[in-house]
Amino acid sequence: LPARHTPSGLYAGGMRRLRLATIVVVTDSTPTIHQHGNRSVELLIIGAGPAGATAAIHAGRRGISTLLIDAQPFPRDKTCGDGLTPRAIHQLQLLGLADSVVTRYHSHGLKLHGFGGSVTAPWPESAFGTVGSAMPRREFDDFLVGCARSYPSVEFLGGVRAVSVSMSTPVGAGSGSVISGSGTVSGDAASVGASVAAVELSDGSWVRPKQIIVADGVRSPIGKLLGRTWHKGEVYGIAARSYCVTPRSEEPWIHSHLELRDADGVVQPGYGWIFPLGNGLANVGCGALSTDRRPARINTKKLLGLYAQQCRPEWGFGAPDRVASALLPMGGAVSGVAGRNWMLIGDAAACVNPLNGEGIDYGMETARLAVECLGAGKDYTLLWPDVLRREYGEAFGLARMLARLLTYPQLLPVVGPVALRRPLGRHVMPVAARLMGNLITDADRDVVARLWHVAGRFVADRAVARSGLVAARPGAAGVFGAALWG
Repeated sequence: LPARHTPSGLYAGGMRRLRLATIVVVTDSTPTIHQHGNRSVELLIIGAGPAGATAAIHAGRRGISTLLIDAQPFPRDKTCGDGLTPRAIHQLQLLGLADSVVTRYHSHGLKLHGFGGSVTAPWPESAFGTVGSAMPRREFDDFLVGCARSYPSVEFLGGVRAVSVSMSTPVGAGSGSVISGSGTVSGDAASVGASVAAVELSDGSWVRPKQIIVADGVRSPIGKLLGRTWHKGEVYGIAARSYCVTPRSEEPWIHSHLELRDADGVVQPGYGWIFPLGNGLANVGCGALSTDRRPARINTKKLLGLYAQQCRPEWGFGAPDRVASALLPMGGAVSGVAGRNWMLIGDAAACVNPLNGEGIDYGMETARLAVECLGAGKDYTLLWPDVLRREYGEAFGLARMLARLLTYPQLLPVVGPVALRRPLGRHVMPVAARLMGNLITDADRDVVARLWHVAGRFVADRAVARSGLVAARPGAAGVFGAALWG
């Protein structure tokens, strides 16, 4: 392929190491490549977690020719808390799938513990309903993929990953450079106005999709390849989860402990959770909020073992099994989430609630929104970030600000006793549960909702003022401005 300079775009200004994939930039003047094993589809979805599988379901309902792929054979496990808020159940209801999940297990809300107090916070009345649930990701993801495969226009390939990408540029934009299989990218990896022309799969075949939805999770190797950047100066989560046998797996409340102590009784900068699963097990885990300036200095797996041990007398836990850990970009703290014919959704786009680490609901929501955006001739480069900012900008901006406060280890020991002890706790924590679950909609007009909306706009306006950005329309730039989700 001809190798010439491309206009400044992604990866401008130097070298970038890529571990799992390579990218080739081609132009309309380049001969057709990779004749062996070619196939063409309207939509390629990379990643078959809740976001990708839900996108495939919505595409199937519209009769869109869709190829859904996942790097692992199904069923497979994923590191997750497995919780499904009413917001997630609402997305299942829109697809007619909620009963299959909630009839097995459903939750009434949260029970929060710590600092000498406990508060019960039922799921509040909202547009999303008052029923939550939980299901191991191994089963939940497989259930959604099975639903997607029931549509004639959807094909699923498990155990197949995307390994390289070809980009095409418009006529007159110049040709690109060939990127070697070593994973080293020199110069620009994509040019202005470039679109994904073809994707190579690990089975040696090539797919030529008209449009691509990238739902490959928190690490998002294909997202990185296409220019996704994680801004670690914003709050991110670190977490570990396990499965414990318990006689209380039918307990209809999610439990969270906001006061974790190590073996010496020292308060740790984190929180613990117990999500009963209704199948003889509970998802037991712990996590903490962190930034690059204030990293949470805890060993989550070690703390998880201690937490399970401390809860064993009450819950009858067996030894923690299938312990796994993960890092979670949150609150839209990534940029480079869209291009001419591709969009990142769910965890890949950092659509994770900074206050509770929940991402399944946002994954399913962004899946629906992305499929609704699909259309011949559309350019998603600016369209998709604007959709994300419109839907989540104010809420995520305010949540990130509150979560950033929680990275100060001195805060919880001060406010925790006030919030969790009676009489104030029974009034404060239900509100906190509503905010943590992001169960407020634009249509809500009660006092709490009004204060949340006002605070969200205030935070967004301050962020825009500090950055010198001017919103294209009211609420468009939000706290993310042009730097995040851009």
